[in-house]
Amino acid sequence: MRASAVRISGMILRYVYLHQRSLPRTFEIFFWPVMELLVWGYVSVYFQSIAKDTLANLAMFLINAMIFWDILYRSQQAISIAFIEDIWTQNIVNILVSPLKIWEWLASTFIYSIFKIAVITTILTVIALALYHFDLIGNLGFHLIPLVMNLLLFGWALGVFTSGLVIRWGHSAEALIWGVPFLIQPLSAVFYPLSTLPGWLQAISKLLPSTYVFEGMRDILAGGGATPRYFLTALSLNAVYFILAGLFFAHMYREARDSGRLGRLGMD
Repeated sequence: MRASAVRISGMILRYVYLHQRSLPRTFEIFFWPVMELLVWGYVSVYFQSIAKDTLANLAMFLINAMIFWDILYRSQQAISIAFIEDIWTQNIVNILVSPLKIWEWLASTFIYSIFKIAVITTILTVIALALYHFDLIGNLGFHLIPLVMNLLLFGWALGVFTSGLVIRWGHSAEALIWGVPFLIQPLSAVFYPLSTLPGWLQAISKLLPSTYVFEGMRDILAGGGATPRYFLTALSLNAVYFILAGLFFAHMYREARDSGRLGRLGMD
């Protein structure tokens, strides 16, 4: 276990050092989340100014939804980008010949994503409070922890899955790293209630853990309190997807390693 901890911490330090050597890489962490918050925040303020009585909660819903969506998206990106960068830089062979185990590699990206998301979420929370008087922590309280935890788990599962796709299909699958999260966004009821979707789409949406997180978030902000069923359903689905994503990644990894395709990634 001590050797694993050393290897995992070494990989985490490697990801951190990349930011020291690249200002654009560090700037990108903050740029898109802040721009999204500014856009959706002022859209929400505009809605509030139109009808303060009927749309009193809309601004609060949209701002919180934007922050939560960014947590999900960034957790998926942290896993996939960390993996794909080793392919872009042709560092994958160095990783393969090192003592680093595959689970240690993934664990280091999970921990790195937590640090990254903590920084981004803190910045977004401060901006939302300063510009829009929206207090994320004050409004959600301790409910924030299980909601964010489920978003992280689902984002990690998506990240592991998309990394497996890249292992299997190489550069031709790289677009899926950015496309898969936005494929599920309309079905996750991020910016509108689940009831907005037609019945047949609702059935699909209920298969996603993220749907229960955003539905639960709106219930809490509307004053209805937390619904344990939402949390438990999201957690159960996350367990299933996490296991399936891990099995898929392991299968793609073994197949690519045995065929020699893994060592050629990034060289085609």
